[in-house]
Amino acid sequence: MTSKTILRTVLALALASGTAIAQEATYSTRTLTPDTALKAAQAALKSCRDSGFQVAVAVVDRSGLAQVMLRDRFAGAHTPKTAIGKAWTAVSFRTNTTAMAAETQAGKPASGIRNLPHVVMVGGGVLIEGGGSIVGGIGVSGAPGGDQDEKCAKAGIDAIKEALEF
Repeated sequence: MTSKTILRTVLALALASGTAIAQEATYSTRTLTPDTALKAAQAALKSCRDSGFQVAVAVVDRSGLAQVMLRDRFAGAHTPKTAIGKAWTAVSFRTNTTAMAAETQAGKPASGIRNLPHVVMVGGGVLIEGGGSIVGGIGVSGAPGGDQDEKCAKAGIDAIKEALEF
């Protein structure tokens, strides 16, 4: 083998490995469209309204940024911020807030999580998943109990489920 051939081989290997590294250094993500987020929020709001509850509903993207927030006319002033916080908490910890609320009670090893900024450890924050990935979160606040908030949030997800199966 000549030195030119060796140099070409080394150069080709270096370029090939550089391409592999570049491919591994990035990734693609999916996120909800504003229309899909709005549809989920409207369905959750309707579900709660049909049960006689005045609530706020928030949908956040996969990074926890709010995409949609709807507040029914008689929902409490605290409900918009709480709904956003529930959705953010679910996405941030990749767990529905009902499960987290139980695991972060006083005296449990994870109880300190409740003291972190923006964390809302009350039921009603639910992950939105599609195609095996987290694409967002939905939070509901204002029903009489986190279990009712979660039921409405799940109704919002059900309204967009078909669109999420990509």
